[in-house]
Order: sequence, then C-alpha cells, then structure tokens
Amino acid sequence: MSLRKSDFFYSLPPELIAQEPLADRTASRLLVLDPRKNAYLDSQVAQLQRFLRPGDLLVFNNTRVLPARLLARKETGGAVELLLDRILTATEARFLARSSKPLRVGMKLQLADGSEAQVLSRDGKMLCLRRLGDWLTLLEVHGSVPLPPYIQRPAKDLDRERYQTVYAQIPGAVAAPTAGLHFDESLLTALASSGIQSSYVTLHVGAGTFLPVQTEEIEEHQMHSEIAEVSAATVAAVQACKDRGGRVIAVGTTACRALESAAQTGVLQPFTGDTDLFLYPGKSFRVIDGLFTNFHLPESTLLMLVCALAGTDFVLNAYQHAVAQQYRFFSYGDAMLIMPGSLL
Repeated sequence: MSLRKSDFFYSLPPELIAQEPLADRTASRLLVLDPRKNAYLDSQVAQLQRFLRPGDLLVFNNTRVLPARLLARKETGGAVELLLDRILTATEARFLARSSKPLRVGMKLQLADGSEAQVLSRDGKMLCLRRLGDWLTLLEVHGSVPLPPYIQRPAKDLDRERYQTVYAQIPGAVAAPTAGLHFDESLLTALASSGIQSSYVTLHVGAGTFLPVQTEEIEEHQMHSEIAEVSAATVAAVQACKDRGGRVIAVGTTACRALESAAQTGVLQPFTGDTDLFLYPGKSFRVIDGLFTNFHLPESTLLMLVCALAGTDFVLNAYQHAVAQQYRFFSYGDAMLIMPGSLL
C-alpha cells in the first residue's frame, strides 16, 4: 500500500507556532520518545544528559546560515524577493524567486547595491542569476536573515545571533539546522564532562526546504538536492562509538541525512557532494540510533523522516500530545528526542 502525503497531516493551532526564540537557548521543553516501549515523557532540553550515556556520540551540523534573503526590482519597478538556494560560482547563484509575475530568461534585476543581475535560466520558481560582483559580499552587506514563512514578522538584529547555532562554522545554509539552536556552550560543556562525545558534519540547507511536497503519492516526490560533507574524522568517531557500544544521535534531520547519505553503499565512508536522500517510512537507517529534532510541519519531508525512524502512528500520537500540552512548534520552538531504549 502506497504512502500518501495526507498520512502525515496533523492539526496545529497557529498560536503554537513560535514567533520568537526564548531568552535562554536551553529553556525549551523536550518531548522524549521511546518507540520500543511506545512511551513518551515531558522533559526539558537542559535535562538532555539524563537520557544519554557516557560513550554516546552526538553528531551536529556545523553549517553557517547566510543572510540569504535579498530584495530586488525589475526594470519596470516591480518588487522581487530572492531567497538564495546555492552559490554556484562567485558571480552566479541560484535563487527561489517571488514576484507578482514570473521572471523570464534574459530579464535584468536591480539589486540593493545598485548593481544588476541577469536571469540566465529558470526551473519552476528557481532562477539562476549572474552579476558582475560576487554574491557572498552582496549578501553579507544587504541580505537579511531568511526566517521561515511561518514566522510572521520581519527579521530583527536578534535573529542574526539566534537563528544560528553556537557552533556554526561553514557558510552556505539558507535555513538553520534548527535542532542545534537549543544548544549553548554551557550545555555542550556539561555533555562533554559527562563523557558524551561530539562530532560534526556539514549539510548546507537549501531554499528547497521551504517547498511543500507537491505529490500526493510520496514516493513520487523529488527531494531537493543539498551539499553535504561527512569527514573521515566523523566516520572514525561513529565507528569508535559503535565499537564501544555507544549510540549515535543525530542533532537534527540535516545531520541525519548527511550521515545516512554517506552510508548508502551499505558502509559509512567519507562523503562530499550533493544529496537528495529522501527518508520516509519503509526506508532503513544505517548509521543513527537516535535523533534530537524540532517539531516539523504537517505533511513535510522532515516529519516523514521522523516517522520513518519511530513509526508514523506513534509519532503522530506524540505530536497530538505536544499540541495538547501546548508545546511551541517549528524553528524557534521546542524539541523532541527519539531514543529507542532510553531511560523511560
């Protein structure tokens, strides 16, 4: 029986969508799921180490979010909103574009610094643009934080810090790996002091993460492609964790997808390149034993990944519990730990 997008729907009151970050990164609530026992527990992110053991390995995504949202104007004066998907070369980049009328190949746009960009090609809502100057400098000066569309306010100075993990290193993402927003230096230090290991992957979240699943039959959905890197050092850290009987916990669906992409041959190995790995119920996980993640949109590929790991009915029941308990949802919201065989 085929899986349908509607199988992953749940009802969410709009007031539960977090519009602002909490003052303290670790103050969020944490819903801990144990699929083996079909049980869940309300806790706090600050209590995370309670559910981990010395020798476990947390794998974080160290991508850094770019100020990826740009405003431009057509030659006719019409406004265009551009959301970076990927920088291709210094002068060429791919954007998700929004305007009153579709932009055509050959059209020129005036950018915020007075320079021009030309539409080289288009694929649906995605445009390839070329300009004389480099894109990275333009974004750093004139770009704004690319808050998701469900945060219904303009980006503020605060978001430059808070829509970024404290361990972000490699520039390239246009959306934060939001599970990591819950960690601060104090929590990372406390986890390390408890014997919990850490390692890093890189997956640059692209603008495609904001696009909904377009097909009702989810097997027909074409996952957007993103750049990922899993280093030899991380491969060695994962193997060492497995050898000592520890558990590999991905911090976020992006870290999960990077690790699982690097193991598609059946063996985890260093990986650098594009991944369009789509994990949904019926797909297997070769690397991770657990997942720390945020709450995800209904019918999204991210929710499908979580259901693949823990079971669709169980996850959706847990989401209903989170709604009833008024958890805060999505990027600036609360978190979930899926830990088969945890301390529940």
